Amino acid sequence: MTNTVLVTGGTGFVGAQIILQLLQQGYNVRTTLRSLSSKYKVMDTLQSNGIKSFDSLAFVEADLLKDDHWDEAMEGCDYVLSVASPVFFTIPQDEEEAVRPAVEGIIRILKSARNAGVKRVVMTSNFGAVGFSNKDPNKVTTEADWTNPNEKGLSIYEKSKLLAERAAWDFIKKEGGDLEFTTINPVAIFGPSLSAHISGSFDLLKLVLDGSFKAVPNIPLNIVDVRDVADLHIRAMTHPLANGQRFIASADGQISLPEIAALIRKKYPDAAGKVSARTLPNAVIYLGALFNKQAKEAALLLRMNRNVNNAKAKTMLGWKPIAANEEIVLSSINSMLKFGII
Repeated sequence: MTNTVLVTGGTGFVGAQIILQLLQQGYNVRTTLRSLSSKYKVMDTLQSNGIKSFDSLAFVEADLLKDDHWDEAMEGCDYVLSVASPVFFTIPQDEEEAVRPAVEGIIRILKSARNAGVKRVVMTSNFGAVGFSNKDPNKVTTEADWTNPNEKGLSIYEKSKLLAERAAWDFIKKEGGDLEFTTINPVAIFGPSLSAHISGSFDLLKLVLDGSFKAVPNIPLNIVDVRDVADLHIRAMTHPLANGQRFIASADGQISLPEIAALIRKKYPDAAGKVSARTLPNAVIYLGALFNKQAKEAALLLRMNRNVNNAKAKTMLGWKPIAANEEIVLSSINSMLKFGII
């Protein structure tokens, strides 16, 4: 019998890629949308990426912030991939405005999944829940690490994901019953997009490309290809050893913003007219962090240890990232050009 998988947030950058791979692998897929009118967008995206039949795809209208329709969405599902996050059209100034919906959203999903007899939920958390408090250059960051929620410079978004994951593990421990649970903790997600809908990480590339950086901050990044993130979700969904585990999703090594800027100038000279060749001294960011919230967040990115270990997903689940850092950046730029994002 073919397994049925619920994917929350089918219109998203990661969600769409997961649905594509699930359909390619023969699963029955159900996805939640905040409005069913979005289903045509999802179908168009999948069709333009090789899906010819939608017999194995169904849609349910459900919102993370409301109880309506979640029982219907979960009915008969073997697995749930909790990818969607609460949507904010402006960044909340009040921390509670971001944290509460993120926590309530994942608890709503876990309760419904438990009640429906779902075998396993895989939650898309993020690296912000893992490695933002490791500033020791000699210490490798692994899934055993947790970011301090009171870390200076931690963005509201990162904190909301951190506290949502904490709440999810707490729920599983106290009220989860037989429900299995796994989290995927991706670093900055880039790579080829299936549509004009991209991840928030692409904002960094936009800032490099549009000249917002008069001098490029010397910030190192860990990045990962969206196709690898989707693949890791699906592996974690079915692998017996994945229950109760966290998995960092990251390509090997790291790449800095000045290296990204140099790569763009070399490979895309026609699009690189506004890309600065200057590097911003770290001291400027540290000074700005005394007065400015954005600079404080940037200062944390400078101080963080970027020595990230992705071996657990490789050894336990047989995961092999298909793309290296430069290739990931170039495929991201290609998508931005293709869909007119730059």
